[in-house]
Amino acid sequence: MPPPNPLKCNNVNSDCQLSNSYGVWGDRQTCRAPNIVYPTTEEELRRELANANKNNLKVKIVTRFSHTIPKLACPTSNSKNYVFISTEKYDSTVDINMEKLTVTADGGVGLRKLIDTIEKAGLSLVAAPYWEGVTVGGVISTGAHGSSWWGKGGAIHDHVIGISLIVPTNESEGYSKIIKLTPEDPLLNAAKVSLGLLGIISKVTFQLEPAFKRSIRFNFTNDSAIEDEYKEHAKKNEFGDIQWYPSRQTAVYRYDNRVPLNTSGDGLNDFLGFQSNPILLSKSVRAIEKGFETTRNVGGKCTMASSFVAYKKLIANGFKNNKLIFTGYPVVGHQGKMQTSGSCLYSSPIDITTTCAWDPRINGLFFYESTAIIPSSKFVDFIRGVKNLRDSVKSESMCGVDLYNGFLFRFIKASDAYLGQGEDSVVVDFNYYRASDALTPRLNQDIWDEIEQMAFVKYGAKPHWAKNRIVAFLDVQKKYPKFNKFVAAKAQLDPKNMFSSEWSDEILFGKQESLKGDGCALEGLCICSEDRHCSPSKGYFCKPGLVYQEARVCRFSSTSTS
Repeated sequence: MPPPNPLKCNNVNSDCQLSNSYGVWGDRQTCRAPNIVYPTTEEELRRELANANKNNLKVKIVTRFSHTIPKLACPTSNSKNYVFISTEKYDSTVDINMEKLTVTADGGVGLRKLIDTIEKAGLSLVAAPYWEGVTVGGVISTGAHGSSWWGKGGAIHDHVIGISLIVPTNESEGYSKIIKLTPEDPLLNAAKVSLGLLGIISKVTFQLEPAFKRSIRFNFTNDSAIEDEYKEHAKKNEFGDIQWYPSRQTAVYRYDNRVPLNTSGDGLNDFLGFQSNPILLSKSVRAIEKGFETTRNVGGKCTMASSFVAYKKLIANGFKNNKLIFTGYPVVGHQGKMQTSGSCLYSSPIDITTTCAWDPRINGLFFYESTAIIPSSKFVDFIRGVKNLRDSVKSESMCGVDLYNGFLFRFIKASDAYLGQGEDSVVVDFNYYRASDALTPRLNQDIWDEIEQMAFVKYGAKPHWAKNRIVAFLDVQKKYPKFNKFVAAKAQLDPKNMFSSEWSDEILFGKQESLKGDGCALEGLCICSEDRHCSPSKGYFCKPGLVYQEARVCRFSSTSTS
């Protein structure tokens, strides 16, 4: 089954509810608007915004996908004065300029359609995220990225050279207008990563390059020197990344570089985590892990982690030679087929036995995704801190993250975007078990709480805008030297705050402390300062970190003083 449409309306285009694709919010938490409209042209987009402005309505832009973990696309709880404007049907134009090596696409165009159109013209988009279930407008709004310190870097917004933005205006200008931002306009640096808060992104222009192929090889090796080798790895490999499985003491170096078009090979990236999986398998994996959590069976989790890592090594994590199966390294293929994936998006509706592993309809995988953007200058200390934590406990305590993808390290360059990274950085992604019930503690919860706080508090990591628990956004405005410029741009382009909500304010302006209450630390709504913020009735108390002792974590113990 392909993933469900994230929008459901009770009466055609009214009384509509938006859900997150992972089931993180939506059915669990209200995200509603009384009405939704589906413009098909840029002028229709402009008219719908004008109509909302004229009638004093607030606006949330939604797409055919809904993979953002924070509720940036959600209206305020009292949402009677909101309207959803969807770009799902605004996806017809992909205009390539062969002379300038650029492409301009409608904001609602899907990333896969964009890439395929570019490749057919003999060109390539250099940077893209690993997951292709995003639109042109969405992919730049949240700072999505691949991995590279070369050229303009791995963040796709840093390859943007123009944006058309529809913004509200006064009555004399027709209540809305289209402004075209170019590199000469400072507002482009605000609009590149805008979180949907400045206006409606109607068109985006990307810089392209002549088509090329990539050659990829994975090296599974010991992790003893990972903190000394990551920088050289990034310098030597244009698209290289590193996966680290701490409980397995294993580092996986991805040697990934462009090669000439006439290089033999027709490979394909079909990343294992984005493939369509048998529903029974996804449900079984979730049930088994949930059983290990309930019985506090660390060894069981480690057995699963060891099996998963071995399987990923066997199949090259989903890369396929000649689009069929993995037969050996190197895997060589066209840039458009190697840089991003998401085959479960295109599952056959006839086959009801398979779907994305996280499809909320099947009670399959359910996890947190923490993503920290750490300045390269501090990354060595972060790695050593995690290793010290591993050494202070049994390494088996970290099997929970290795059951997913371990720690994924990707590289992005310093950006001019106001809400982009200020210096060359390493992006650290790690997924880990999330309980179905928000008030249920997790096995080794204190380990992941400490690593999260080590990244975001001790080393000042910036959060990925489309991921993370709420605690990752504490004091976020202090981490961006140009944050005030973004706020000023918002005041200029959206003086009535038409695109804001309590959820965007919660992320941008640090209102998380108001969320403190019983059990708040279990879901990452707060950093605990009292035992009640954990789950004392289930043996989880608020304690200092083991290595980063300034951290405050929910740790299991037989008594509150142990």
